[in-house]
Amino acid sequence: MNAAAIFIAALAIVVIAVLIRAVKIVRPFQQGLVERLGRYKTTKQPGFNLILPFIERIQLIDMREQVVDVPPQEVITKDNVVVSVDAVVFYEATDPQRLVYNVVDFFLGITKLAQTNLRNLIGDLELDKALTSRDTINTQLREVLDNATDKWGVRVVRVEIQRIDPPPDIVSAMHAQMRAERDRRATVTEAAGYQEAAIARADGEKQASILAAEGRKTAAVLDAEGDARAIELRAEADRLRLEKIGIGEGAGARARLIAIKEADADNSVLTVEYLAALERIGDGRATKLVIPAEFSGLLGTVAALTETARADDSTDEVRPKGGLDVPDADDRVDVPPPQSARRDNR
Repeated sequence: MNAAAIFIAALAIVVIAVLIRAVKIVRPFQQGLVERLGRYKTTKQPGFNLILPFIERIQLIDMREQVVDVPPQEVITKDNVVVSVDAVVFYEATDPQRLVYNVVDFFLGITKLAQTNLRNLIGDLELDKALTSRDTINTQLREVLDNATDKWGVRVVRVEIQRIDPPPDIVSAMHAQMRAERDRRATVTEAAGYQEAAIARADGEKQASILAAEGRKTAAVLDAEGDARAIELRAEADRLRLEKIGIGEGAGARARLIAIKEADADNSVLTVEYLAALERIGDGRATKLVIPAEFSGLLGTVAALTETARADDSTDEVRPKGGLDVPDADDRVDVPPPQSARRDNR
């Protein structure tokens, strides 16, 4: 009884141990490689899995992205400058079977591969180019490592260059060069600013002169147009005034002449009208005196009226001018009567 109980208890313990070794839990970010008697059997997916204890064993592979830190190393650039370079490689497993069976030490392999390719890439560049071309170096190194690790069942996600450290004397020279370059750029920028300011001022003065000249021109044109318009308006006003005055005087003279004609005036009235006209002409400011074409006849009429108005003087004698002899009666010539008198006789 006691022996049977002991046997049953031992058997239960063995069964429990076997079950513990047979049950395997694969986490979500893992995959399990199952080997049976030393040979690859299958790959277990995440979750609850059973294997044959003591015959099969399982190896869990982490499928998450991982980081490999590449130690610093000295690299000679194309212009013979020794620099210290280190990098970081990010990778993830794509095939756990190849990752386990195709490479002995993946971390050592990818580290040495990264160091070798870093020396090759930076050795083809000059120092200035290497310092300013980190993105290019990262891209080229990632492509080289990804192609090389493809048979290991690994995908290189990205590569980052952490530092590129030149020697201290090169760093000092670079700092001096950068200061000189900044000073040069500052001088060039200041000179360019002065040049642009001078050009802007000259252009502004030019535009101001052009606008001032155009303003003076426009003002002169407007003044001239205004003067011309004023002269034209004054001339038009004078013309209208003279026309109105002429029309009025003409109408008055016409009415007066019509009245004289209707009154059947004789030559004495006409003579008085001529004398009044001459008086008005004499009172004017004109420097030229306009004499009617029949002024001689008018003077003869005036003389005739004067003689008629004066009493006959029997003692008047013919007095020749300049001491000449008195002509005989047969040699004398009668003076013709005035034209107005002849018109009246007609």
